[in-house]
Amino acid sequence: MVVMRTKSCFTALTEKFIQRTGPDRGTDELAQTLNYYLCDILEGISAGPMDLLVVGDRRRQYFLICGQALDEVCEAEQLANAGEVILSATSWELCEQHRLRTRRLAGKRAVKVTGMDQMSWSECQDALRKLVQHPRSHHLEGEGAMRPALLLPSGPNAHDVLSKYISEAALRKLDDRVPLDLFSELRPVTSLFVQLQLTAGISTVDIRTILHDASRMMLEILCPHKGEINKIFLFDKGCMFLCVFGLGGEKLPYESIHALQSAIQIFNSCSTLLMEIDAVSVAVTSGTVFCGVTGHPLRHEYTVIGQKVNLAARMMVHYPGLVSCDAVTYASSRLPPYYFKELPERKMKGLSHPGTVYQYVGITKKSIFGMGLTKKRSEYAPLLGREKEIDLFDSCLKAYEDLGQRHILAFEGTMGSGKSHLLTELAYLGQAAGHRVVAMELLEVNVRQSFSAIRTLMARALGLQDSEPCSARQCTLQTKLRGTIEESSYCLLNDIFLVEFPVSDKVREMHGTERKKELHSTWAKVLEKTIGGEFGIFVIDNAHFIDPASWSIMSPVLRNVSYFMVMSLAPGYARTEGFCKAAADNTTSQKITYLHLDELKPSAVVQKVCQNLRVDSISRDLARFLIQRSSGIPYYCKELLRCLLCNNMLLFRSRRRGEKAEDNWESLITSAVEASPLAATSSSSVGNDGRVCIIRPDVNPENTVLPTTLKEIALAQLDRIKPLKQMVLKFAAVIGPVFTTQLLSHILPDGVRHKMNCLLDMLVSDNILKWLKTTEVPEDVQDPTKGPGTSWQAESGAERPSPSKKTTERQSGVLVFCVPLLREAAYELWPERQRVALHHKCAAFLERHAHKCRSCSQGDFVAFHRFTVASTQEGGSCQGPADQGDSHSWEALVLAGEQLKKDRTHAPEGALQQQQAFLEEDFGVAGRFLAKSEQTAELPSKTDRKHSSTCSRECKAIVESVLVPLARHYVAIGDAARAFYYLLESVAAYLHVSNSYMALMKLNEAEVLRNSVEKKANVIACFEEATFLSLKGEVCWHMGHVKLAKKMLREALSLLGRQFPRTSIGAFVKSQVEKLPRATYVARRASSLPQEARRKRLAWLLRQSCCLSLLEHLFSLEGTSSGRTFSRLAARMKANTDRAADSYRAADSCHR
Repeated sequence: MVVMRTKSCFTALTEKFIQRTGPDRGTDELAQTLNYYLCDILEGISAGPMDLLVVGDRRRQYFLICGQALDEVCEAEQLANAGEVILSATSWELCEQHRLRTRRLAGKRAVKVTGMDQMSWSECQDALRKLVQHPRSHHLEGEGAMRPALLLPSGPNAHDVLSKYISEAALRKLDDRVPLDLFSELRPVTSLFVQLQLTAGISTVDIRTILHDASRMMLEILCPHKGEINKIFLFDKGCMFLCVFGLGGEKLPYESIHALQSAIQIFNSCSTLLMEIDAVSVAVTSGTVFCGVTGHPLRHEYTVIGQKVNLAARMMVHYPGLVSCDAVTYASSRLPPYYFKELPERKMKGLSHPGTVYQYVGITKKSIFGMGLTKKRSEYAPLLGREKEIDLFDSCLKAYEDLGQRHILAFEGTMGSGKSHLLTELAYLGQAAGHRVVAMELLEVNVRQSFSAIRTLMARALGLQDSEPCSARQCTLQTKLRGTIEESSYCLLNDIFLVEFPVSDKVREMHGTERKKELHSTWAKVLEKTIGGEFGIFVIDNAHFIDPASWSIMSPVLRNVSYFMVMSLAPGYARTEGFCKAAADNTTSQKITYLHLDELKPSAVVQKVCQNLRVDSISRDLARFLIQRSSGIPYYCKELLRCLLCNNMLLFRSRRRGEKAEDNWESLITSAVEASPLAATSSSSVGNDGRVCIIRPDVNPENTVLPTTLKEIALAQLDRIKPLKQMVLKFAAVIGPVFTTQLLSHILPDGVRHKMNCLLDMLVSDNILKWLKTTEVPEDVQDPTKGPGTSWQAESGAERPSPSKKTTERQSGVLVFCVPLLREAAYELWPERQRVALHHKCAAFLERHAHKCRSCSQGDFVAFHRFTVASTQEGGSCQGPADQGDSHSWEALVLAGEQLKKDRTHAPEGALQQQQAFLEEDFGVAGRFLAKSEQTAELPSKTDRKHSSTCSRECKAIVESVLVPLARHYVAIGDAARAFYYLLESVAAYLHVSNSYMALMKLNEAEVLRNSVEKKANVIACFEEATFLSLKGEVCWHMGHVKLAKKMLREALSLLGRQFPRTSIGAFVKSQVEKLPRATYVARRASSLPQEARRKRLAWLLRQSCCLSLLEHLFSLEGTSSGRTFSRLAARMKANTDRAADSYRAADSCHR
């Protein structure tokens, strides 16, 4: 029996998820929903004899079924609507018809099932007994159920046999013992659908032969590109193959080109070599999809699901008989437009905006002669940061001019390091020096096309790319090669230059080997003539893509002629290694200069950004973000900047000169962001009229999604490491750029935790992570696992139990990601639900350390804050190693916090010394605000803010490694209330350590979060709102905005139930009210309340006291009669509030 279940309107459902939550998370939501729910199912049922087909090769095999039952079930499924069950005629005849209520379908033999009589308990038991007694029944472990199944292989070779049916990506994780629930990822992949339209009436034997041959051909084509066949579908009119590039562990650079090349090869091979095929259709799409395990835990498969997969299936049907691709594949391939042809728009079911569709035509007459350098040189903007390379070119060119000796100048650089732009600049300089420059750029497709490099080089040197008719090319060749080769040998150039010289008798009489030898000899003569000194300078971009056949001819010639050649190379290719070894060889080192392109210095990055944006300067936050994320690689910087622009995250303003800003919160934020912008050099800022670019105040660039182009590059690097190490990186990525081993151990699965240290050491040796320090913490260090002391414990002097000696023997480590993009790419691989669960675990661990240091009483930074809101530890308790009294966690978090602060204000580790000095001078914490606050009289307070160096060090670090990450974790979880709570704690902590600038920035984040949830009821508690306003007031005072500070503090007191008057009459009335006795009432009320309510009330009183203290100070600075009146009133109100707070403390002490 065959049952076909189809999800109704699957493509439309996918489209709705994408529109609701975006292309990345929408795919994840869809996959998770399908795994948990099955709704709107179309079900067709048929029965009858079927044939089981096994196809594939020695590496991979696939099984599928075919026969009359399959044809009938396809027909039945097509007749079904959502929620319906259709029986084929054969299955209706074989079933117990008296149990079913059915309805005939007009003109069809199939029937629709409208109801069914339930089997009795005894009938069910009898059916189960017969199933158990069936000779080919097999148990499903763990469930106790049974089903007939194919006989499974047994014996020592069983693993090898079964492995052929499992995806390579899944098999790699299974072999590395990665837990099954961690297989799933959100990955950018390239999907390739192939449809073979079978001839009508084809036999089962022919179907098997076709599928076997097709699968073998496809595997031969796909495997070198790390692609694989994921599924084979057989239906009544043909079969489909779903092929995927970029699954876990199989990501390659230039993936879109690999997929397009594979698609055209598959199309050509299937069209010409397979019989009984009416048509071949291939569609290619690129985008983020769900890659992982779907289905029931006992019966699942490793596959891909997503909008881009559905789009490929639709394109394959709507554009038959050709190779089509979507706009994303077209753009990401970065191939010249003449490789494609735009196709007419067609409406596709379930897809509202499929985008432009292209036909990939592959190599044409226009592309066969290659192309020049594609990067364009700006006449107005100089090439930045490559002065050393340009000077080297000038010196090598002068030596070539003076001595006439051959020389190769080779620049090696990673993808995006600016090799192409550099070669464009050098080609321009060569032309300006009076030399003829022949420039060409090779593509990834050229490395697999025999003689493509030598054809392109000779064609461009001889000027054939501009000779469109065949006769014009023939005339050019005869003119420029006269005397170089014999007339009888011109016909040997027919295939390479697409000309039609008559085949000479001499060539016609040659046999295979002799003809091949003569062919190579002729090409060598042409090449020697081509690259001789009269043609000047040769520039080859991406020389690592020179194909082996071309190099076999070029290499001997290059040893015997005088030339000057400039080329760019990328690491990891055989051609690059060959040039590197030749440059190191004493016999050839004088003829080859080999230079590695370094990353751009931070000053050059700033200039480049100003140049691209056409502004005079950029804000420090924007510069820091781009420098750290790009690691000085120009292409990374360009893509990050493009992402910020596309998402409307940048703001352009004219610099204010003497203009007085408005006295409001928005102006304060803007002026702080604009303060001390980093200016570009005069040459790159001409004509920009003093414009400055800043990050929008309501935007946090740290929350931006990594651009797809950079994600592809990062994943290609990430997939080079083993699955288990990659899994550890993914867990660490959730924590952040700096993490402690205790927190990582807390969130890792139990089965992996014991391997953690070994895996981390391997990742450090791979230069992916770096150890900061291993700490031994003395026994007198506090035990953070007991939880922070409450504010009451801090004031009463309650002591904590000291940690055990066993815990002090353990070591704790802190690690940092060497490449920020790798962390972001690893983080974005997590499906939504798993990611949220991990953020919960991280938050539960960090909340145990969210308090002041021991010297500062270990309480909340906002006094008694935790008692004013619901418990902040509902997300889960901290279990595992952190529960065992590990006293090293606090010290490790302090070390991590110091590194995070350093990363925020300095260059990344490993930068050049000049970079470090640049960032220390220009990217430090905004000193002007701190200096301003130090010149102002210090805020009177019971707490002495001049802490010891140890206290200052620990509190500064904890805000970076605990409080700020906690806010980030809860934002990722979607818990706005808790995120707001920890943003307020962060603000109070920054004020506690006298960092007004960062307090302002975190208040801005809190403002954005508050505005985003404003329409939702009861998200932000009243006390939180009041604390937010009071902290705003304190920051405004630090920034010198006294009037705005008073406004904020009045609003805070109003929410706290303590109105502060605005007029002199109101102040007089309020002062009389404050003189009334109330001590007895307050004491009686305090003793009647339960402990939690007392402490909550105490938090309100302490916050009131803080606001009143600051108001007293601000009004005293006015020096006017009105100011003195309000100052005395604030002092009186504060005194009453402090007395009430003392009563609540006393009541709490009596009831302890």
